[in-house]
Amino acid sequence: MKLIPRKVFLTSGVGHHEDALVSFELALRDAGIEKYNLVYVSSIYPPGCELITKEEGLKYLQPGQIVFCVMAKMTSNDAGKTIYASIGVAIPENKELNGYLTEYYGYCDEKEDVGKYAEDKAAYMLETAFGVKPMKTLNITRKAKVRNGMYTTVVATSVFI
Repeated sequence: MKLIPRKVFLTSGVGHHEDALVSFELALRDAGIEKYNLVYVSSIYPPGCELITKEEGLKYLQPGQIVFCVMAKMTSNDAGKTIYASIGVAIPENKELNGYLTEYYGYCDEKEDVGKYAEDKAAYMLETAFGVKPMKTLNITRKAKVRNGMYTTVVATSVFI
């Protein structure tokens, strides 16, 4: 049996709490994916995979289901700092080729375009792997300022179906 996803959606979330694990749960809730058993996989966009909306994608999933995803996650309690999580996507025109997903996370300036960086690196991986420019690039990025006395978690995720 081959496990090759046919659909994918992007989502992101942020959570704040005095406990790091709870802040992660709240970020997953904000992203709408807290009800699933998430299994992290590496960063290949499957050949022929269809990019769908989060709302459409959630209709395919049931609570407790094991769901594969690529996730960027950052948790910090460094008050006043801005953190981010970003997934970059590069999709080739040829549907027989795989594309690339990149996951980046860390600290950033509030105005820094970290999403564009993730997107550009996904395009670079596609171009160097196959010698083709992407048909489409995009990213999903979440930033948040860390609150005083709290942990803050940001997640950016591509969820496979």
